[in-house]
Amino acid sequence: MAGNLKWPPGFSLLLIAGMVGIASAGNIAVYWGQNGGEGTLADACNSGNYAYVILSFLTTFGNGQTPVLNLAGHCDPGSGGCTGLTSDIQGCQSQGIKVLLSLGGAVGNYGLSSTDDANSVASYLWDNYLGGSSSSRPLGAAVLDGIDFDIENGNSAHYDDLANALSGFSAQGQKVYLTAAPQCPYPDASLGPALQTGLFDNVWVQFYNNPGCEYANGDDTNLVSAWGTWTSSVNAGNFYLGLPASTDAAGSGYIQPSDLTGTVLPAIKGVGNYGGIMLWSRFYDVQNNYSGQVVGSV
Repeated sequence: MAGNLKWPPGFSLLLIAGMVGIASAGNIAVYWGQNGGEGTLADACNSGNYAYVILSFLTTFGNGQTPVLNLAGHCDPGSGGCTGLTSDIQGCQSQGIKVLLSLGGAVGNYGLSSTDDANSVASYLWDNYLGGSSSSRPLGAAVLDGIDFDIENGNSAHYDDLANALSGFSAQGQKVYLTAAPQCPYPDASLGPALQTGLFDNVWVQFYNNPGCEYANGDDTNLVSAWGTWTSSVNAGNFYLGLPASTDAAGSGYIQPSDLTGTVLPAIKGVGNYGGIMLWSRFYDVQNNYSGQVVGSV
Protein backbone atom coordinates (compact mmCIF):
# COMPACT_ATOMS: atom_id res chain seq x y z
CA MET A 1 0.00 0.00 0.00
CA ALA A 2 2.84 2.36 0.78
CA GLY A 3 3.90 2.26 -2.84
CA ASN A 4 0.59 3.78 -3.94
CA LEU A 5 0.82 6.90 -1.78
CA LYS A 6 0.97 10.16 -3.76
CA TRP A 7 2.88 13.00 -2.09
CA PRO A 8 2.43 16.63 -3.17
CA PRO A 9 5.23 18.00 -5.37
CA GLY A 10 8.16 19.11 -3.21
CA PHE A 11 6.74 17.44 -0.10
CA SER A 12 9.81 15.29 0.57
CA LEU A 13 12.14 18.24 0.14
CA LEU A 14 10.11 20.31 2.56
CA LEU A 15 10.05 17.46 5.06
CA ILE A 16 13.80 16.98 4.85
CA ALA A 17 14.42 20.71 5.17
CA GLY A 18 12.17 20.84 8.19
CA MET A 19 13.98 17.93 9.80
CA VAL A 20 17.34 19.56 9.19
CA GLY A 21 16.07 22.76 10.78
CA ILE A 22 14.93 20.90 13.85
CA ALA A 23 18.18 18.95 14.11
CA SER A 24 20.35 22.07 14.01
CA ALA A 25 18.20 24.36 16.13
CA GLY A 26 19.84 25.48 19.36
CA ASN A 27 19.44 27.92 22.17
CA ILE A 28 21.43 30.24 24.41
CA ALA A 29 22.72 29.83 27.95
CA VAL A 30 24.03 32.81 29.91
CA TYR A 31 25.84 33.39 33.20
CA TRP A 32 24.26 35.92 35.54
CA GLY A 33 25.31 37.18 38.95
CA GLN A 34 28.78 38.69 38.79
CA ASN A 35 27.99 42.31 37.98
CA GLY A 36 25.37 44.50 39.61
CA GLY A 37 25.11 46.49 36.38
CA GLU A 38 23.67 43.59 34.36
CA GLY A 39 20.11 44.15 35.52
CA THR A 40 17.87 41.81 37.44
CA LEU A 41 17.41 38.11 36.94
CA ALA A 42 13.87 38.89 35.82
CA ASP A 43 15.26 41.26 33.18
CA ALA A 44 17.48 38.52 31.84
CA CYS A 45 14.66 36.01 31.55
CA ASN A 46 12.18 38.53 30.19
CA SER A 47 14.55 39.33 27.32
CA GLY A 48 13.33 36.16 25.64
CA ASN A 49 16.84 35.32 24.49
CA TYR A 50 17.86 32.56 26.91
CA ALA A 51 16.91 28.96 27.59
CA TYR A 52 19.31 28.63 30.54
CA VAL A 53 20.35 31.22 33.10
CA ILE A 54 23.24 30.19 35.33
CA LEU A 55 23.56 31.89 38.72
CA SER A 56 27.22 32.47 39.43
CA PHE A 57 28.89 31.50 41.73
CA LEU A 58 29.05 29.32 44.81
CA THR A 59 32.66 30.35 45.35
CA THR A 60 33.40 28.49 48.58
CA PHE A 61 32.58 24.85 49.24
CA GLY A 62 34.19 21.55 50.13
CA ASN A 63 36.98 20.61 52.52
CA GLY A 64 34.60 21.08 55.44
CA GLN A 65 34.06 24.76 54.68
CA THR A 66 30.77 26.57 55.09
CA PRO A 67 29.58 27.15 51.49
CA VAL A 68 29.44 30.77 50.35
CA LEU A 69 27.25 32.17 47.57
CA ASN A 70 28.69 35.23 45.84
CA LEU A 71 26.31 37.16 43.59
CA ALA A 72 28.46 40.29 43.57
CA GLY A 73 26.40 43.47 43.84
CA HIS A 74 23.00 41.83 43.53
CA CYS A 75 22.40 40.72 47.11
CA ASP A 76 24.05 39.61 50.34
CA PRO A 77 23.26 35.97 51.10
CA GLY A 78 24.83 36.24 54.54
CA SER A 79 22.06 38.57 55.71
CA GLY A 80 19.32 36.68 53.91
CA GLY A 81 19.20 39.33 51.21
CA CYS A 82 19.15 36.85 48.31
CA THR A 83 15.87 35.24 49.32
CA GLY A 84 14.23 38.04 47.35
CA LEU A 85 15.32 36.24 44.18
CA THR A 86 12.68 33.57 44.77
CA SER A 87 10.04 35.31 42.67
CA ASP A 88 12.49 36.08 39.86
CA ILE A 89 13.64 32.45 39.72
CA GLN A 90 10.09 31.16 39.69
CA GLY A 91 9.17 33.71 37.03
CA CYS A 92 12.02 32.48 34.83
CA GLN A 93 10.93 28.89 35.30
CA SER A 94 7.34 29.74 34.44
CA GLN A 95 8.65 30.79 31.02
CA GLY A 96 10.34 27.43 30.55
CA ILE A 97 13.81 28.75 31.37
CA LYS A 98 16.08 26.48 33.41
CA VAL A 99 17.83 28.25 36.29
CA LEU A 100 21.03 26.62 37.55
CA LEU A 101 23.58 27.33 40.27
CA SER A 102 27.21 27.37 39.16
CA LEU A 103 29.95 26.03 41.40
CA GLY A 104 33.44 27.48 41.37
CA GLY A 105 34.44 30.18 38.93
CA ALA A 106 37.86 31.59 38.17
CA VAL A 107 38.28 32.99 41.69
CA GLY A 108 37.19 31.09 44.76
CA ASN A 109 38.18 28.81 47.59
CA TYR A 110 36.82 25.41 46.71
CA GLY A 111 37.76 21.78 46.33
CA LEU A 112 36.77 18.28 47.38
CA SER A 113 38.91 16.20 49.70
CA SER A 114 37.17 12.83 49.51
CA THR A 115 34.11 10.94 48.32
CA ASP A 116 32.48 11.68 51.69
CA ASP A 117 33.22 15.38 51.21
CA ALA A 118 31.64 15.27 47.75
CA ASN A 119 28.56 13.52 49.15
CA SER A 120 28.30 16.14 51.89
CA VAL A 121 28.44 19.00 49.36
CA ALA A 122 25.82 17.25 47.22
CA SER A 123 23.49 16.93 50.23
CA TYR A 124 24.02 20.60 51.05
CA LEU A 125 23.14 21.61 47.49
CA TRP A 126 20.06 19.40 47.47
CA ASP A 127 18.78 20.76 50.78
CA ASN A 128 19.61 24.42 50.19
CA TYR A 129 19.12 24.99 46.45
CA LEU A 130 17.32 22.01 44.95
CA GLY A 131 14.39 19.83 46.02
CA GLY A 132 15.37 19.22 49.63
CA SER A 133 14.59 21.29 52.70
CA SER A 134 16.60 23.51 55.01
CA SER A 135 15.91 26.38 57.39
CA SER A 136 18.57 28.50 55.69
CA ARG A 137 17.98 28.36 51.95
CA PRO A 138 20.01 31.29 50.49
CA LEU A 139 17.59 31.80 47.58
CA GLY A 140 14.46 31.19 49.61
CA ALA A 141 11.79 28.73 48.57
CA ALA A 142 12.80 28.64 44.91
CA VAL A 143 13.86 25.20 43.69
CA LEU A 144 16.64 25.47 41.13
CA ASP A 145 16.73 23.14 38.14
CA GLY A 146 20.27 21.92 38.55
CA ILE A 147 23.96 22.48 39.19
CA ASP A 148 26.66 23.78 36.86
CA PHE A 149 30.33 22.83 37.30
CA ASP A 150 32.63 25.76 36.43
CA ILE A 151 35.72 24.33 38.09
CA GLU A 152 38.82 26.23 37.03
CA ASN A 153 41.48 25.61 39.69
CA GLY A 154 43.05 22.57 38.04
CA ASN A 155 42.07 20.16 40.82
CA SER A 156 39.80 17.48 39.41
CA ALA A 157 39.57 15.27 42.50
CA HIS A 158 36.13 13.90 43.42
CA TYR A 159 34.01 16.00 41.05
CA ASP A 160 32.97 12.70 39.47
CA ASP A 161 31.76 11.69 42.94
CA LEU A 162 29.86 14.97 43.25
CA ALA A 163 28.20 14.44 39.87
CA ASN A 164 27.19 10.91 40.84
CA ALA A 165 25.75 12.06 44.15
CA LEU A 166 23.77 14.91 42.61
CA SER A 167 22.47 12.69 39.86
CA GLY A 168 21.24 10.26 42.50
CA PHE A 169 18.85 12.87 43.87
CA SER A 170 16.87 12.74 40.61
CA ALA A 171 15.36 9.53 41.96
CA GLN A 172 13.63 11.60 44.65
CA GLY A 173 11.22 13.17 42.21
CA GLN A 174 13.06 16.19 40.82
CA LYS A 175 15.27 15.89 37.75
CA VAL A 176 18.60 17.48 38.68
CA TYR A 177 20.19 18.93 35.56
CA LEU A 178 23.99 18.75 35.49
CA THR A 179 26.01 21.05 33.27
CA ALA A 180 29.69 21.90 33.00
CA ALA A 181 31.91 24.60 31.54
CA PRO A 182 35.30 23.10 30.67
CA GLN A 183 38.04 24.99 28.85
CA CYS A 184 38.43 24.05 25.18
CA PRO A 185 41.84 22.30 25.46
CA TYR A 186 40.95 18.61 25.78
CA PRO A 187 40.85 17.01 28.29
CA ASP A 188 39.97 19.72 30.78
CA ALA A 189 42.37 19.83 33.72
CA SER A 190 39.60 20.34 36.28
CA LEU A 191 36.62 18.49 34.83
CA GLY A 192 38.11 15.65 32.79
CA PRO A 193 37.18 12.78 35.14
CA ALA A 194 33.76 14.23 36.00
CA LEU A 195 32.81 14.50 32.34
CA GLN A 196 33.66 10.84 31.79
CA THR A 197 30.74 9.86 34.04
CA GLY A 198 28.32 10.49 31.17
CA LEU A 199 25.96 12.23 33.59
CA PHE A 200 26.02 15.76 32.18
CA ASP A 201 23.01 17.08 30.30
CA ASN A 202 24.82 20.03 28.75
CA VAL A 203 28.50 20.86 28.34
CA TRP A 204 29.26 24.46 27.40
CA VAL A 205 32.89 24.45 26.35
CA GLN A 206 34.72 27.74 26.89
CA PHE A 207 36.18 28.68 23.51
CA TYR A 208 37.84 31.82 24.84
CA ASN A 209 41.02 32.73 26.70
CA ASN A 210 42.50 29.60 25.10
CA PRO A 211 44.26 30.69 21.87
CA GLY A 212 45.13 27.13 20.81
CA CYS A 213 41.54 26.08 20.22
CA GLU A 214 39.54 29.21 19.59
CA TYR A 215 38.46 31.32 16.64
CA ALA A 216 41.07 33.88 15.65
CA ASN A 217 41.60 36.28 12.76
CA GLY A 218 38.80 34.79 10.70
CA ASP A 219 40.15 31.26 11.03
CA ASP A 220 37.90 28.63 12.61
CA THR A 221 40.22 25.65 11.98
CA ASN A 222 41.34 25.20 15.60
CA LEU A 223 37.84 25.73 16.96
CA VAL A 224 36.22 23.22 14.62
CA SER A 225 38.93 20.67 15.38
CA ALA A 226 38.50 21.11 19.15
CA TRP A 227 34.71 20.93 18.80
CA GLY A 228 35.07 17.61 17.01
CA THR A 229 37.34 16.28 19.75
CA TRP A 230 34.94 17.27 22.51
CA THR A 231 31.82 15.95 20.88
CA SER A 232 33.43 12.62 19.99
CA SER A 233 35.24 12.08 23.29
CA VAL A 234 32.62 12.97 25.90
CA ASN A 235 29.22 11.37 26.34
CA ALA A 236 26.83 14.22 27.15
CA GLY A 237 23.34 15.32 26.23
CA ASN A 238 24.32 18.43 24.24
CA PHE A 239 27.36 20.58 23.59
CA TYR A 240 27.32 24.37 23.54
CA LEU A 241 29.83 26.76 22.05
CA GLY A 242 30.94 28.97 24.95
CA LEU A 243 31.73 32.53 23.86
CA PRO A 244 32.43 35.98 25.29
CA ALA A 245 29.46 38.29 24.70
CA SER A 246 31.72 41.25 23.91
CA THR A 247 35.36 42.05 23.28
CA ASP A 248 35.63 43.18 26.91
CA ALA A 249 34.34 39.87 28.29
CA ALA A 250 37.53 37.88 27.63
CA GLY A 251 41.14 38.33 26.63
CA SER A 252 40.63 36.44 23.38
CA GLY A 253 38.10 34.37 21.50
CA TYR A 254 35.44 36.95 20.65
CA ILE A 255 33.58 36.13 17.44
CA GLN A 256 31.72 38.83 15.56
CA PRO A 257 28.00 37.92 15.32
CA SER A 258 28.15 37.80 11.52
CA ASP A 259 31.14 35.44 11.62
CA LEU A 260 29.37 33.25 14.17
CA THR A 261 26.19 32.88 12.18
CA GLY A 262 27.79 32.85 8.74
CA THR A 263 30.90 30.73 9.28
CA VAL A 264 31.33 29.07 12.67
CA LEU A 265 27.87 27.70 13.42
CA PRO A 266 27.41 26.16 9.95
CA ALA A 267 30.76 24.38 10.47
CA ILE A 268 29.85 22.80 13.83
CA LYS A 269 26.09 22.27 13.79
CA GLY A 270 26.36 18.94 12.08
CA VAL A 271 29.15 17.69 14.34
CA GLY A 272 28.15 16.00 17.59
CA ASN A 273 25.12 16.86 19.70
CA TYR A 274 24.98 20.59 19.04
CA GLY A 275 22.84 22.39 21.63
CA GLY A 276 23.50 26.09 21.03
CA ILE A 277 25.81 28.71 22.49
CA MET A 278 26.75 29.84 25.99
CA LEU A 279 27.61 33.46 26.72
CA TRP A 280 29.81 35.01 29.37
CA SER A 281 28.07 36.94 30.66
CA ARG A 282 24.71 38.69 30.98
CA PHE A 283 26.48 41.97 31.82
CA TYR A 284 28.49 41.95 28.60
CA ASP A 285 25.50 40.73 26.64
CA VAL A 286 23.53 43.75 27.83
CA GLN A 287 26.35 46.02 26.65
CA ASN A 288 26.70 44.43 23.22
CA ASN A 289 23.29 42.81 22.59
CA TYR A 290 25.13 39.75 21.33
CA SER A 291 22.30 37.34 22.03
CA GLY A 292 19.82 39.65 20.33
CA GLN A 293 21.94 39.63 17.18
CA VAL A 294 22.30 35.86 16.94
CA VAL A 295 19.32 34.28 18.72
CA GLY A 296 17.50 33.63 15.46
CA SER A 297 20.44 31.70 14.04
CA VAL A 298 21.82 29.59 16.87
